Amino acid sequence: MALIIEKRKAAGLTQDDVAEMLEEHQSFVARLESGQRRIDVIEYVTLAQVIGFDAADELRSLIEKIDTS
Repeated sequence: MALIIEKRKAAGLTQDDVAEMLEEHQSFVARLESGQRRIDVIEYVTLAQVIGFDAADELRSLIEKIDTS
């Protein structure tokens, strides 16, 4: 979830901003970011679109990090 927080902050968005774009409550975003709630692939892609990053590129980077570990 560090990725989501990092990308959200880099985009200059608050949890409230993201929640509004998702038509959710701020607490929903807070639970995602804190790891209290897991996200599925569809939610991940939706978050990427709302925040403004390429979900596939970030997933590829994560897989590369895992492969080199």
